[in-house]
Amino acid sequence: MTRSEPSLAAPVRPQLLRPRQGVQPTTSTELFFDLVFIFTITQLSQYLITHLDWRGAARTGLLLALVWFVWVYTTWVTNWLQPDQGPVRTMLIGVTLGSLLLSAAIPQAFDATGLLFAVVYVTVQVGRTLFALWAIQGSAQLVVAFQQTLPWITGTSVLMVLGGLVGGSAREALWAAVIVIEVVGLSIGYPLPGRGRSRPERWMVEGGHLGERCGAFVLIALGESILVTGSTLTSHVDLVTSGAFLLAFAGSVALWWVYFARSAPAAREVIAHAGERTGALSRVAFNYLHPVIVAGVIVTSAGDEQLLREPGAPTSTVAALFILGGPALFLAGHAAYKALLWRTVPTSRLTAVVVLLALIPVGVALGVPVAVCAALAVAVTVAVILTDRLRVRARVR
Repeated sequence: MTRSEPSLAAPVRPQLLRPRQGVQPTTSTELFFDLVFIFTITQLSQYLITHLDWRGAARTGLLLALVWFVWVYTTWVTNWLQPDQGPVRTMLIGVTLGSLLLSAAIPQAFDATGLLFAVVYVTVQVGRTLFALWAIQGSAQLVVAFQQTLPWITGTSVLMVLGGLVGGSAREALWAAVIVIEVVGLSIGYPLPGRGRSRPERWMVEGGHLGERCGAFVLIALGESILVTGSTLTSHVDLVTSGAFLLAFAGSVALWWVYFARSAPAAREVIAHAGERTGALSRVAFNYLHPVIVAGVIVTSAGDEQLLREPGAPTSTVAALFILGGPALFLAGHAAYKALLWRTVPTSRLTAVVVLLALIPVGVALGVPVAVCAALAVAVTVAVILTDRLRVRARVR
């Protein structure tokens, strides 16, 4: 846990601030907020499935990044504020409503509902930041951090609305610029003329809570993938489709095992006890790397739907990219996460990424059935799990 320097003034509303005593539990209010993002992940998966080209994939990535900013910035706010206090709970319910509208606008975000998507995004981002500034009055270090953030968010908000007003490639470019500015601004501490930058070692972060919250989002994404495969199965139940469903389910279990079996609890411990590094570690681990992991789940979910619809069809390039590329993206994000926290090279995950990517052209060239590609993806992921277990046992000995 990162401690700030002593403040000259006491917080005006101390009851709204989370206590800094160990890892703070996730509250029911936060879980209620998370429920909306089951719908969000479903919308993103369906958008990717219905736009099977590089532009569709890029647009899905843009939408995921923007939605992630809404979720993760809200999670940072609830890392500092007490969600079960009335004003904070009201703010979270408002953000939940905004997130629901944002998700509903996803299918036509680059067409008819682009302006709605932009306006809701801006309202949530700016409104939440203004509320946080009101709630943390008197907490000097936090006030400085949010004061640094507000002008940057206001600037990107202008670009978001402009993107909503125009169309086509201009909208894509403006919204991509929002993502770049957000990433760069956070990386350099949102500097302002005459005020310097906000330093992560002074952010008063409770890293264990952030780790638990991001783990919950990964779980939401995995749950949505099971929901997609289950709903696809109900439309046509037979022996072949049931076998494909079991294969898709095994893939979801394997991804869950890689993330949660050992890494998630250990990662929370590392971040929670990283001292002054907690803020910097949390910034990279949760703002930058976890969306890559979630993107891997979304791509895998799209592959699972193709698996259930045509398990015996020859593997096309798109199917191979989904079925093999999804787990590869997930493992690449998790490899970077482990490398950041433990400062080691996660060779099993990197090897698995190389193998999965190499199998894509092979599967397409040989025209192997989609189900075979899915089985190979599961086998490679299980190999990562077994390698981890063998390493743990070797250390114990």
